Amino acid sequence: MPRSVNAVASRRRRKKVLDLAKGYWGSRSKVFTVAKNTVEKGLQYAYRDRKTKKREFRALWIQRINAGARQHGLSYSVLMGKLTAKGNGLNRKVLADLAMNHPEAFKAVVDTVK
Repeated sequence: MPRSVNAVASRRRRKKVLDLAKGYWGSRSKVFTVAKNTVEKGLQYAYRDRKTKKREFRALWIQRINAGARQHGLSYSVLMGKLTAKGNGLNRKVLADLAMNHPEAFKAVVDTVK
């Protein structure tokens, strides 16, 4: 009996990888084997950096809150400690936005804990 090959499925599988490799330079977008390796590595980076993005944003928010708090004579750690003790429900993302875009509202938050 002759060997049965599912050309439809294998072409679809290769096309899926080559579609993901669109925009890559040179053989990375044309040659299946090279494209497959590049796409796999790219997906690894994407998975890793979805986690890293959260970490980097939290660090950015902390820097912004610290800068805003120091303008009012407090450090970041003191401000956050007092906010937690008061039971204030504002998270770092909101506090950073207030410190940057609405300084008068941030000042009101700082005044509540002073």
